[in-house]
Amino acid sequence: MNRLKTTLLLTLLTLLMVAMGSAIGGKSGMVFAFFMACAMNFFSYWFSDKIVLKMYGAREITEAENPAFYGMVRRLATQGGLPMPRVYVIPDNSPNAFATGRNPNHAAVAATEGILRILSTEELEGVMAHELAHVKNRDILISTIAATFAGAISMLGNMLQWAAMSGGGRSDDEEGAGGMIGGLAMAIIAPIAAMLIQMAVSRSREYLADEAGARICGNPLALANALKKLQMASQMIPMQQATPASAHLFIVNPLTGGSLLNLFSTHPPMEERIARLEQMAYNRTF
Repeated sequence: MNRLKTTLLLTLLTLLMVAMGSAIGGKSGMVFAFFMACAMNFFSYWFSDKIVLKMYGAREITEAENPAFYGMVRRLATQGGLPMPRVYVIPDNSPNAFATGRNPNHAAVAATEGILRILSTEELEGVMAHELAHVKNRDILISTIAATFAGAISMLGNMLQWAAMSGGGRSDDEEGAGGMIGGLAMAIIAPIAAMLIQMAVSRSREYLADEAGARICGNPLALANALKKLQMASQMIPMQQATPASAHLFIVNPLTGGSLLNLFSTHPPMEERIARLEQMAYNRTF
């Protein structure tokens, strides 16, 4: 069901972007929007993993440097039927982890120094199994595409806003002020809709990764306990260099804030994630 939901949401993003292009310049605007999206997706596909790892100062480690952590990842990758990913450690006290890479053969997993300190071996296995599940499900590529579309639609929204205010674009075919108001409304609503769709894509993939990760490590309660610890610890020690553009990558939201920020969170409610894992353990469906 979540896979179908993700497909539908990505389709909505595509249609929304086509509509924005059409509103700006008709058929030529649609072509422009299409090629812009292709260029952004090409760049994201090939270089997004290198960018995010460098952004957080991640350092690749070898088995000789950290045999316990590296060996854990290798064992879990084998259990999940995955190639061995590159392993990174982020010099940050905030406990968190993420996976990146365009496909299982070009994947990397990264964990902060903070998460390596506070979790037990079983809990850390649950977290890394969750990240490897993202790799196996190709979630990183899906979320990158969603983020790229959302960013492109936001840019088109700004262009449409200026076009509507200056009387340009498709609004010339409308009746004066009505066309301008319609253009401005779409310029405001479309980027917000794109952002909400992107959040929904990311949230649906988190549930899938929790479920698949629990199966890879064979211990849903270990992952549930890890999420409880991470939720509390990440609020006490927020990640200073975290950005909204990359927040969806992490196992728990690295951004802190009030209820408005939580409304637009890329992560589903932690209580619901934990409850689903505990139900898996109770029903022994793993």
